[in-house]
Amino acid sequence: MPYASLRDFISHLENQGRLVRVSHPVSPKLEMTEIQTRLLAEEGPAVLFENVVHQDGTPYGMPVLVNLFGTVERVALGMERTPEQLREVGETLAFLRQPEPPGSLKEAWSNLPLLKTVMAMKPKSVSSAPCQEVVLTGNDIDLAKLPIQTCWPGEPAPLITWPLVVTKGPGDEKTDVYNLGIYRMQVLGKDKTLMRWLKHRGGAQHYARWKNQKPDPLPAAVVLGSDPGTIIAAVTPVPDTLSEYQFAGLLRGKKVELVDCKTVPLKVPANAEIILEGFVSLDEYGNEGPYGDHTGYYNSVEPFPVFTVTAITMRKNPIYLSTFTGRPPDEPSVLGEALNEVFIPLIQQQFPEITDFWLPPEGCSYRIAVVSMKKAYPGHAKRVMLGVWSYLRQFMYTKWVIVVDDDINARDWKDVMWAVSTKMDPARDITVIEGTPIDYLDFASPESGLGSKIGLDATDKWEPETKREWGEEIRMDQEVIDKVDDIWTDLGLPGSGKAIWKK
Repeated sequence: MPYASLRDFISHLENQGRLVRVSHPVSPKLEMTEIQTRLLAEEGPAVLFENVVHQDGTPYGMPVLVNLFGTVERVALGMERTPEQLREVGETLAFLRQPEPPGSLKEAWSNLPLLKTVMAMKPKSVSSAPCQEVVLTGNDIDLAKLPIQTCWPGEPAPLITWPLVVTKGPGDEKTDVYNLGIYRMQVLGKDKTLMRWLKHRGGAQHYARWKNQKPDPLPAAVVLGSDPGTIIAAVTPVPDTLSEYQFAGLLRGKKVELVDCKTVPLKVPANAEIILEGFVSLDEYGNEGPYGDHTGYYNSVEPFPVFTVTAITMRKNPIYLSTFTGRPPDEPSVLGEALNEVFIPLIQQQFPEITDFWLPPEGCSYRIAVVSMKKAYPGHAKRVMLGVWSYLRQFMYTKWVIVVDDDINARDWKDVMWAVSTKMDPARDITVIEGTPIDYLDFASPESGLGSKIGLDATDKWEPETKREWGEEIRMDQEVIDKVDDIWTDLGLPGSGKAIWKK
C-alpha cells in the first residue's frame, strides 16, 4: 500500500527497526547535526527526537525527524522499491522525457498502460485536510516556535533545510505547471525568510518568468514533512512539462491528494505536517549565509529574494522534518547516490553506448562523473564527455568527467585509476573547457559562477588517436579460470575465491 503520509512511512520504518525514538533532551542548535554526522557515517537509522529543547532547556513541544533518507535502502523504500529497482524509475522517466515511436503494434500496446497510468495520476483535490487542522495568521505567525535547525557554528540564523517549495508559473504553458523543489531558507524574523534558489532550478525559473510578466509577488507554499514519494519526486529530474505532484502519484501508485491553501492560490499535499504559505518578493532581497554546504565549506554570502509568510497551517501535533548539509557523507549525498541509478536510463536514452555512470559521493554529489562506454570510433569518448555536460541540467556543474571503456568498473577507483594511468597521455587525452557555468559555491573557480571543466579520456586509443600499436592486456586462460572455480572449495583457502577477470 502507498504511504499516505510521512507518519505512515515512520510507522513502517519503526516496525522494521529502521527508526529509533530518542526521549533525551536534544537542542536543534548544533547538537542534532553532530548526532546525524555519526549516524550517517555508520548507515544508522532514522531518528525521531521527541524531546527537542531551546538553549535554555524549555521544550519546543514538537518532535523532529532526522536522517530519514540516510541510506540508499531507505531512499528506495520511500519509493516503495528496493535499491535494485531504482533503475526502473529512471526507465520510466526516460520514456516520459522522450517517448520514442513504437517499433510495432505490439510495442505500442505495451506502452499504453504506462501512458494511461501517468494520465490517471493527476492529483486529486480535497476540501479539508490534516495539514490545516491548525491555522495561524497575523500576529500568531512565529517561525521561532518551530524547532528549526542551526547546523554549523557561526551560521547567522536557523535554517529550514528540508522545505518542499511549491510554485506555479505565470501562464498556461506546460513549463508553468506546479513545481516542487528543495531550496534552503534562512530565517529572518517571525514571518520572513530568504528563498535560496539557484537560477537553473524550477522554482527560480518560475520566479524569473513571473517577474517579467506580473507586478505582484510570486505566491509560494513551503511543505515541511510530506509522504516520502512526494519528497523524493521533488529531488528527481522530472521533465519540465510534468508536475512533481503527478510524478509522485506515479511513484506511489496512487494520486496525491491536494488541498487549496488558505492565503495563496496554490495547492499543497493534504497529509503534510506543516505548511508555510506566503509570497516571494520581486524587489526585496537579503544577503544569505554564510552556511555550511555540501562542499564541506561555508558558502559565500549572496543576495536572494525575501519570502513573507502569510499563514502557517499544520496538523494538531505536527512532526518537523530536518536535515543538514556538509562534507559527504550527508543526506543529500546519499540521495544523490540513490538517484544515480535513476539518471542512468536517462543518459542511456540519448547515448546508448554508455554502459554505466557513477557520481562518487565524495565528489560532492555531482562534481565528478565516471562514465564507462562501448567505444565505437576515434573521438567517441570526447563526444560522450560533451554529452554529459549538456544533456541534463543536473550536470551543468559537473567539473570532472572521466570516460573509461566498458571493461573498466566505473564504480571502483582502483580500476579507474589504473585506466587513467595506463590509457592516457595528458596532452592528448585531457579536454579543458573554459568560461562555463560553475556552482557559485565552488571557491576553486576563478570567478563566482564561472569556471572550467575537464574531461579525461581513459579509453583504449585507436587510429588516428595514436600511431603506436596498442598493448595487449594480461589475462588468464579461461580453461584455468574455470578449473580453479571448480576446485576452490577443495583448496581450503580463505575468501570467496571469486576470479578477478572480467568476462
